[in-house]
Amino acid sequence: KINIDRVVNKMAKIKSVFVCEECGYESPKWMGKCPDCSNWNTFNEEQVVQQNKAAKEATKVRQLSKKPIKKLSEVKSSKSDRIVTGINEFDRVMGGGIVKDSITIITARPGAGKSTLLLQVADNIAQSGYKVIYASGEESDSQIKNRADRILDKIDDNIWVVQETSMDNVVDAVNEIDPDLLIIDSIQTFTMEAFLPARAGSPTQTMECANELLRIAKDDKRQRAVIIVGQMTKADELAGLRALEHLVDTVLIIECDTDEELRGLVSSKNRFGSTGESGFFQMSERGMVSIDNPSEFFMTKREEGEVVSGSTLTVIKEGSRPIITEIESLVSKTFTPYPTRIGETLGKDKLNTLISILEQRGGIGLYDKNVIIKTTGGMRIKEQGINLAVIMSIVSSVKQRGIEANIAFIADVGLTGELKKVPSLEIRVKELARMGFKKVYVAKDSFSKDVNIPNIKIMAMKTLNDVIADVYRSTAHYPKGIGAWDENP
Repeated sequence: KINIDRVVNKMAKIKSVFVCEECGYESPKWMGKCPDCSNWNTFNEEQVVQQNKAAKEATKVRQLSKKPIKKLSEVKSSKSDRIVTGINEFDRVMGGGIVKDSITIITARPGAGKSTLLLQVADNIAQSGYKVIYASGEESDSQIKNRADRILDKIDDNIWVVQETSMDNVVDAVNEIDPDLLIIDSIQTFTMEAFLPARAGSPTQTMECANELLRIAKDDKRQRAVIIVGQMTKADELAGLRALEHLVDTVLIIECDTDEELRGLVSSKNRFGSTGESGFFQMSERGMVSIDNPSEFFMTKREEGEVVSGSTLTVIKEGSRPIITEIESLVSKTFTPYPTRIGETLGKDKLNTLISILEQRGGIGLYDKNVIIKTTGGMRIKEQGINLAVIMSIVSSVKQRGIEANIAFIADVGLTGELKKVPSLEIRVKELARMGFKKVYVAKDSFSKDVNIPNIKIMAMKTLNDVIADVYRSTAHYPKGIGAWDENP
């Protein structure tokens, strides 16, 4: 048999181009600034194969094995069988498990736990009888074994390790072992012989390796699941061309601060599930621990009747799931001309806006006060539905008057001081009722009259002042606790 790739390469010319490592833009000469992504000093020289007319004719040989054209009505539908890993938060983000003929890419900052999570996924699947190949171009066999010894109770015999940077050799291993799941760590370290001398991580090698993995996953005769690790740029984006994201079925991102234990797994794309779904993990010495009930994790457990000044509770929506979150604030007198405003898990501009609303519409002066805001568990807050809870947390801290732990606040607050309704309010309130809350403050007209949620009292208010007046009118009998208050502060 004739090796078509060698024939093509012999009839091809090799030339140099300069490729932007951030966006993949190609230029015939070196440039200081990329005209596409505007980054500086990102061009690297690469050797590419330029086919002549004879080479292009030779590539037509590859087209002899075309698949027949079918009518859509005659195509057999597939229910996309899934492999359930048993890691609840991972399965949730994936839409119920890993689809057997899917290709997924996961990316995160270095040290976020990509390899750790995938090794746990591999072990759980292997214990269910599935074969797994873990191919790594970044770590040696012994490094992978050391991690496995640390985080796994027992290494299953259904896991094979391939320490390689050649995708051709990985394909040979797939043909030999016949795995159900193939893990590639990471795609930017692999090359294919047919596309040398293009270096590993170049747009050409990355896309061709990804296309080969796509062929493995979508083979009609033997479907396999493929998970790819993708490197992340300094801008916290998936490295390489945008075409890589279009090619795969699912894109997962691990969000975290490297000095914190909390990890968030988010799907920015999912053809077999809900895009934007999120799951939570806690990084420990034993690997990534699934946080199956985030509402308990992101609030402080207190005794019944115990009140703490500066603490309020709200419900955010992460993907399709409502999560109860605790907002904490600390207000102290400043001794400098400019008071400190710190939002550890809240944008500084947003915090300043809410403080201005409280000063102007709530009548509470904070010009000589430092204000610090954070959330329990380190949950980063982006949505508007927590604004009322943030303001009431500051009010509680200023007045040194705690709010009972079975009360929650779900509303946006406008610049006029009026409360605004938020989306998906009904499922948020139902989550509060499930967790035993007794009262929730929302914007007026947030619910239609026919909505009835048992076991929780819904307080529909028009303005911020209405909420402040009602809360502290109804809390006058509360027992003293941490940060207790006087009758006339």
